[in-house]
Amino acid sequence: MAAIQPLFTAKVLDDAVRLARQEGNARDGSLWEALLARTGVSEAELAQGLMNWQGIAVVETPDLGALEPVSRTDGGQRPVIAVSLRDEVLLLSEDPWRPEAIAALGSFANANATLALARRGQIAALRGTAHPRSADKSDATASSPASASGVVDFVDKAIARAYADGASDVHFETDRDGVAVKYRLDGVMTFGERFADKGRSEEVISRIKVMAQLDITERRRPQDGRIHWAHPSGQSIDLRVSIMPSIFGEDAVLRLLDKAQLRDGTQRISLDALGFDAPMAQAIRLLSARPHGMLLVTGPTGSGKTTTLYAALSEVNDGLEKVVTIEDPVEYELPGVLQIPVNEKKGLTFATGLRSILRHDPDKILVGEIRDSETAEIAVQSSLTGHTVCSTVHANSVFDVLGRVQHFGIDPFALASALNGIVVQRLLRRVCPCCAKRRPLSQSEKQRLGVEQSCAPHEVPVAAGCDRCRGSGYRGRFVLAEIHEMSDRVRDLIVSKSSMTLLREAVYTNPEDRLLSAALRKVHEGATTLEEVLRVVGVA
Repeated sequence: MAAIQPLFTAKVLDDAVRLARQEGNARDGSLWEALLARTGVSEAELAQGLMNWQGIAVVETPDLGALEPVSRTDGGQRPVIAVSLRDEVLLLSEDPWRPEAIAALGSFANANATLALARRGQIAALRGTAHPRSADKSDATASSPASASGVVDFVDKAIARAYADGASDVHFETDRDGVAVKYRLDGVMTFGERFADKGRSEEVISRIKVMAQLDITERRRPQDGRIHWAHPSGQSIDLRVSIMPSIFGEDAVLRLLDKAQLRDGTQRISLDALGFDAPMAQAIRLLSARPHGMLLVTGPTGSGKTTTLYAALSEVNDGLEKVVTIEDPVEYELPGVLQIPVNEKKGLTFATGLRSILRHDPDKILVGEIRDSETAEIAVQSSLTGHTVCSTVHANSVFDVLGRVQHFGIDPFALASALNGIVVQRLLRRVCPCCAKRRPLSQSEKQRLGVEQSCAPHEVPVAAGCDRCRGSGYRGRFVLAEIHEMSDRVRDLIVSKSSMTLLREAVYTNPEDRLLSAALRKVHEGATTLEEVLRVVGVA
């Protein structure tokens, strides 16, 4: 195949595709011919460029019998026809950039499928085909589906490994030498595979875009999407996709949303299964079971806030009350609960959805996140008018939560009246029991802990690392939490906008309730290391 001319670049092809599609009339191969005219390159060069830079194949079929129709989607006058060619599934379309074509690819996400641009006469010849026709398949060649299979395998294997290892996210990071994969395991980044081919790193990102039904011609703006991925075992999970431009091209982050990963044999998420000790679990149950008021869970990204609310609502959901959630996205399926996904493109935000939920006769409402003043105002008013509202807030402490909500312009009296309690939580990595060792607490560590050193043991665990824990010294995570039920003293201080010192004294009547003290007790028990506590909790 002839080499692509230096003047024929990805940008030239992007512009040609955009202009050719604006002209319309993508009928009977006219889009393919328009691209040939606009780029001025040969058919082989155009086909190679479409595959390399757009992830779109072009099929050259002198004998159309070599294409075996699998299924057809008659989208008006522009059908998408799935055809089998060798070991590939090609989704043949006169305009593969149309949303209908990209959506059709979603059902073939694990079938080594590739979108294909139809040449003149191909769709017309296949439109009426009812049964596969036999022919010598060696007569049919694709522009580069064989070369694309390496990209497809690379992406699929990365997702499969992330799922098998229990990763929460898989990162595809492009650099000047290609694209590298990293996994977030137990809250920290771990290196994975590498695709050392700079020329094909764009194909990796294009493959992810196609799976997520995103615009593969857009490379300058961030994009968000979702992938419904089916594991060979039959387990299906959703992946939330974020595409971000970088100096070397684009990066992609896929968050795994396994909707069944936290369920036990009874098909219910529970606070006990999440690792809360008995007193903490009971305190959260009582707060979420109240007939009205607001329960907030706070912590940094990835600290399990939404999962805690899921478990709390699942435990108190006895079928006698209407439970409605609005989330971005819906992370786990809860039986007997109406779950609404946010769709900002269609105007369904947390605020607008929450307004509509109030007309749906709910008893308990879960709001995925309070991130703006409008959502905060509606949530507070809902809790004051007889509803139980549970939500999350991105903040580091109970004081940061109060500050953020008041920053949204909420009246202090309304906030104090509505708020039932706040849960501050973190996830800490658990020491691997197969390789854990112990060492004495150093003098510098004692000085860093200050007054908290009395809670720390004389000897602390060491994360040595072994094959069982991939050399990290940790296996799994556990939850650590502060639970604050709003007392009248704290409510008075909120209304009077008292100083932080007075508020801290009222909240921490027992110093042992502080998150750091609880974390150091876990170090004493041998559950985690001091390094992990300082990394996640820190010393306030």
